[in-house]
Amino acid sequence: MNSLKTGNPSVRTTCPYCGVGCGVMANPDTRMPVAGDAGHPANHGRLCVKGASLHETTGVEGRLLYPVVRGRKSDWGTALGEVAGAIRDSMEAYGPESVAFYLSGQLLTEDYYVANKLAKGFVRTPNVDTNSRLCMSSAVAAHKRAFGADVVPGCYEDLELADLLVLAGSNAAWAHPVLYQRMKAASGEGRRVVVIDPRRTATSEIADLHLALRPGTDTILFNGLLVWLSDNNGLEQAYIEHHCQGFEEALASARVAAPDLVSVAEQCDLSPDDVETFYCWFAVTPRTVTGFSQGINQSIAGTDKGNAIINCHLATGRIGKPGAGPFSLTGQPNAMGGREVGGLANTLAAHMDYESPGAKSRVSEFWGTTGVADGPGLKAVDMFEAVHRGDIRVIWIMGTNPAVSLPDSARVREALARCPTVIVSDCMTRTDTTAYADILLPAAGWGEKDGTVTNSERRISRQRCFLPLPAEVKPDWWIMSAVADKLGFGEAFGYRKPADIFREHAALSAHENQGERIFNLAGLAGLTDHDYEALEPIQWPVMKDAGASRSTRLFADGRFVTDNHRARLVAINTVLPRQKTCDDYPMVVNTGRIRDQWHTMTRTASAPRLLAHRSEPFVDVHPRDIARLNLVEGHLARLTLESEQFVGRVRRCAEQRPGEVFIPIHWNRQFASNGVATVLTEPVADPVSGQPEAKHGHAAITPFRAGWHGRLLVRCGRPRRWHSDYWCHVPLNHCDSWWVAGLQPVQWLDAMADWLGGGAHLVMADPAQGCFRAARIVNGQLEAVLMVDNEPARIPDAGWLDDCFSEPVLLESSRRALLAARDVNVEDPGAIVCTCFQVGERQIGAAIAGGAESVAALGEQLRCGTNCGSCIPELRHLVEASVSESL
Repeated sequence: MNSLKTGNPSVRTTCPYCGVGCGVMANPDTRMPVAGDAGHPANHGRLCVKGASLHETTGVEGRLLYPVVRGRKSDWGTALGEVAGAIRDSMEAYGPESVAFYLSGQLLTEDYYVANKLAKGFVRTPNVDTNSRLCMSSAVAAHKRAFGADVVPGCYEDLELADLLVLAGSNAAWAHPVLYQRMKAASGEGRRVVVIDPRRTATSEIADLHLALRPGTDTILFNGLLVWLSDNNGLEQAYIEHHCQGFEEALASARVAAPDLVSVAEQCDLSPDDVETFYCWFAVTPRTVTGFSQGINQSIAGTDKGNAIINCHLATGRIGKPGAGPFSLTGQPNAMGGREVGGLANTLAAHMDYESPGAKSRVSEFWGTTGVADGPGLKAVDMFEAVHRGDIRVIWIMGTNPAVSLPDSARVREALARCPTVIVSDCMTRTDTTAYADILLPAAGWGEKDGTVTNSERRISRQRCFLPLPAEVKPDWWIMSAVADKLGFGEAFGYRKPADIFREHAALSAHENQGERIFNLAGLAGLTDHDYEALEPIQWPVMKDAGASRSTRLFADGRFVTDNHRARLVAINTVLPRQKTCDDYPMVVNTGRIRDQWHTMTRTASAPRLLAHRSEPFVDVHPRDIARLNLVEGHLARLTLESEQFVGRVRRCAEQRPGEVFIPIHWNRQFASNGVATVLTEPVADPVSGQPEAKHGHAAITPFRAGWHGRLLVRCGRPRRWHSDYWCHVPLNHCDSWWVAGLQPVQWLDAMADWLGGGAHLVMADPAQGCFRAARIVNGQLEAVLMVDNEPARIPDAGWLDDCFSEPVLLESSRRALLAARDVNVEDPGAIVCTCFQVGERQIGAAIAGGAESVAALGEQLRCGTNCGSCIPELRHLVEASVSESL
């Protein structure tokens, strides 16, 4: 799967997407496709479709290439002076806590380290947090409560070795596709998989048992498991006695919350037989791994959910052993690295908390400063509320888009608009957040960065630079070091290259570390520049003694990093979602990732093929709700919460529980009129971790009663002179395109010049059918095409028209076919299912009808499913649906 042969002049680096940390072979000639690094232990040469498209996202179009100060192009000297001046003035007038830094799991560890050192050690503000707060902070808190440190005890191999794999709140098939393919390949005789998720997602393809529990009831399910294990001789009493504490209290709380199997089934809305099957399988399978992700973490009780899972593993002694343990599936490429350096507001540095004995003096001594911030600081949701109040007057945002990703994003936008100084370091010019920036700083992007990242299994990998820095772009560590110099701290930030920073980071991890901190990179603190450049992927801890054994798993000896070296079982009480349904807002809103997009689309949307699978915001709705609420499949629906709304295309989804909808998190105001999911999630967070509840919003749903639907294609860069009540921008290879819809009728013959950028040369109108099409041709080239219809399903796919924009002079055959919007001699592929090879539903249906009645047969004939594998669940669904229809 996308692995390069040896001898190719490519650079070994890593993928900037999910936390799997896949190795990538990238070529400085970006016309050459990237490939998976067959020698990297995380992915063994595999890449998902996002990773395989990285070379398509390295262009400079849309890039932020120069500093911008208050709307004007500037130079680095001026911009750095403005940043330093704003920070200094705010510190002097309002104190250091009036300054905040909001960081990102997209930063490299070296960038993160410099940011944390500058903020907490020299500016001395504790208000430093990261978008990892939205992703993994509940897992961090659960690890610290149970183990005494933020440690993932297992490794990826455990997901393959387990005889029982439990996936809780994880659609790994879409969110961690390479790791999912490893899980799937390990399936064999005697191995079982349980998927715990309110939705039947693509991940359920490998499930022997799917528990579609009521959202928010995970603690009840796992508390019930602990009780059932106790009552059915399923505990490892010797392990509990010698290596654990808090068991009796945890079991007592579990009995209150989940006294018996019937109660669990009723509270979770599950079949008692299914619950018992899960419990029995867990009890009799020593090699059990429970992988958990956002469905667990993004909750008002996310930390408790993580600890409820860990409790069951501790009570059975299933931790630190091959094929056994809880496993947190990280969401971002360097969320772990950011946690290592202290990027979270409640941590100081190098896995030391503010409350750790001697930590403040130890860190300030190492950094050579008179003191550090008096933390902990404000976590993400509270940080932006403090911006809104005016307590924080300068905020520096790096590599993230909080105007889209934070809950109640409308209030976040208000906060940014009120803030006296907003500084944004980014690689893109236009995002929802850069729109509020007083100072924009052009930061290096993937391919231009040089440093390290740490993946979900604690494996440090080099992300190497293979592209030159364009225009005035600089690495994040350089930008922050230059600001530190302007503030008078230059002596402590005299780094010449990333290796200098990494050595300091490694040395701090080992400084006065007598074993109380398991995070230790002492063995890497003395790396030469050559060693750093050649560094192979390596798991921490890395001790100074080269002869010391290095284990891929931790806690195998039952010795933890708590004060008494015993793991803690935590008493878990039931806390249900805060955002409850009511008469006004009767639908549960679940938000999450889709297969081919990443975060807020600033990179992935620049690769047109990644928009082929899902090209616009959508709402997954159960068929019963579609009928009950007078919705129409393929038409638009409106979700509302107070004055905010989300508009998306209705998708019939029997895999969705009735009364619940799913919407994607990726669209933003650059790409859709009303596609921001976070307007429907309130700023309520886990009281321990501070992680917002993103999996259980509430809203009303009604049809968006469009009088017409359309698709507009125009040559790139043309000004926009039209208006519609709904729009979604879909960049294509050779032109720009928009899905559009309006509530009121339009006289298209009068309005078409505004839409096309001038008069039309070809027009077709059929008022009886509500159909209108027009095309504009200038100097023999296609300039614009507009297709309008009362029924959106009748609007043709834009793929063939996109190719027409690339013709230097439009062929006569193309001109004749323009209003049909397709080459009549070429089969219309239909909606794209396989992004890697651009294979559509109609092609797949034809192949099935022709005898290709298995996924393997489809792959052999059409190649779909033979590369990254992400489309295989949909292929199987299409095959099964065809077989069912023929019976």
